[in-house]
Amino acid sequence: MDKYAVLGNPIEHSRSPFIHNNFAKNSNQEMEYGKILCPLDKFVETVNEFKKDGGKGLNVTVPFKEEALKYADVVLPRAQRAGAGNTLKFEDGKVYVDNTDGAGIVWDFLRLGWVLKDKSILILGAGGACKGILGPILDEEPKQITIANRTFEKAQLLTKQSSKIVATTYDDLNIQNHQYDLIINSTSCSLHGELPNISEDILKKATYVYDLMYASKDTIFIEKAKELGICNVADGLGMLVGQAALSFKLWRNVEPNATETLELLRKSIK
Repeated sequence: MDKYAVLGNPIEHSRSPFIHNNFAKNSNQEMEYGKILCPLDKFVETVNEFKKDGGKGLNVTVPFKEEALKYADVVLPRAQRAGAGNTLKFEDGKVYVDNTDGAGIVWDFLRLGWVLKDKSILILGAGGACKGILGPILDEEPKQITIANRTFEKAQLLTKQSSKIVATTYDDLNIQNHQYDLIINSTSCSLHGELPNISEDILKKATYVYDLMYASKDTIFIEKAKELGICNVADGLGMLVGQAALSFKLWRNVEPNATETLELLRKSIK
């Protein structure tokens, strides 16, 4: 039976096995999908062992996405653009790397009916999560993307991708007090029960609010947005399923029913 897995550290919390095993069941694919806790200094050895054992592909999560890019023989365009990989495919003696994160969030926006064209977007945080989603969001032709980060230099590096991207710090963001159609929290603050450093005045003016993090109940960021009267809110569970569906298609050349799996996953975590 073909073997796949998600690899990361930590990994125990991962929902990927639930998602991919559901995809496989519903599309009659003979495969198994597990999870691998990878020692922080043993990425290459762990992947080599999995491959040697007959593994066909891996999802790669934090903190190994940049290492996944370096490991591959063939870097596919989305991974090249993001500067990181989340999907490895082993085929014909070669290792291919892709990044399905950004396309996954765009899939979720389409599912939600949120149109990005000509919209003003604010992304909080300039780390790996922001890098992964930036390119595909740009492809949706927004009016402008503002990236706010604690340090200006880190956000400014990302402006090289497009003249539509501007960088700022949280302090300047809160002083400027602009209005944004969509605010995306790409920081990990919600995992720690903390809010990113954005004023309520800015948050409450948004039409759409999205948190890349997810939990069994509303994240603190989503909770705050609802409290401020914003109706169009979503967490990152849809993005998780969307990016998984694209990985699955890369491996199996089959398009799974992502919407149905998302509904089942939402029920399971509640």
